[in-house]
Amino acid sequence: MKKTGLLLFTALLVISCNQKNKENESTTNDSLVTNEVSKPIETGFNIENISVSTTDIGVFPFINLPKGLREMNKPLVREFDVCFFPIDGIMTPFEGKLYKTFIAPNRGENFSQHFFEKSMSDYLLSIGAVKIFDGEITKEEYDRYNKKDPNKGGEGDIGYAGQNIKFWVLRTKKDGNIYVQYLSNNAGASLNVLQEAAFEQSITKVTAEEISSDLIEKGKAVLYINFDVDKSIISNDGIETVNEIALALKNNPSIKISIEGHTDNSGNADHNKTLSASRAEAVKEKLTSNGIDKNRLAAVGFGSEKPLVANDSDENKAKNRRVELIKIN
Repeated sequence: MKKTGLLLFTALLVISCNQKNKENESTTNDSLVTNEVSKPIETGFNIENISVSTTDIGVFPFINLPKGLREMNKPLVREFDVCFFPIDGIMTPFEGKLYKTFIAPNRGENFSQHFFEKSMSDYLLSIGAVKIFDGEITKEEYDRYNKKDPNKGGEGDIGYAGQNIKFWVLRTKKDGNIYVQYLSNNAGASLNVLQEAAFEQSITKVTAEEISSDLIEKGKAVLYINFDVDKSIISNDGIETVNEIALALKNNPSIKISIEGHTDNSGNADHNKTLSASRAEAVKEKLTSNGIDKNRLAAVGFGSEKPLVANDSDENKAKNRRVELIKIN
């Protein structure tokens, strides 16, 4: 009996000790979980936390390439555009004056990744820039943002999953906020520089007075009338411009015009010529419906045959997609 009681006491003692150990383990684990959740995570970017540099950094794009290196092709330079930079691994858009280029060694020389990156980091530190990011973005992040970047796949493009991107910010008293990102491998590098600037609207309403003045003084008026994509249907804002043409002709009843449609060189040349003719005819029909005698109007399409400027950039192609009013008397 004593032996049985002793065994029972021992069993209860073991069970009690095991239960206590489990309670202690549970308490410890709960404490670890609580501490991990409550630990503050440092995220976000505030440019106000970066000191303003008074260093003279020259003129845009503010960075001369290291010795022995060159721009591989013609760099992308825009007075106003958008560029995406990694903030906490999130590709974030900033707007302003933009420079993007691929970098290669001079002919006959080899590219040193270490030389390029040390040259960049030492120079940026010397002028007061601060490194904000040094790492890769995820494939999920690339998939999220890449279609929002109008320059994706273009000159000096940066921002693909698996690329090691180095992103710096420089605040200056004279030139404002400057954003710099670059990457390199054993063959070459890419560099982006953006001088942040607010957007300034440059589009103003075309007026009948301006059209009249151009026709009388220059013999022609160059207009940008919007149409539905690949169609000759005039958009709502395009109709407003056509209404101003009608008013200009009513104010100058002796003027006769030829309405000439033009496109850029994208796509099939025959299709572009047909489309430009259809659009010129659509403007003529709208003017006629506004009370302008059809005998004062002619319509013709030239497609891409008479560009204003070379079709060598998106901006120039936009300039070539136009309607010209030519005074014919």
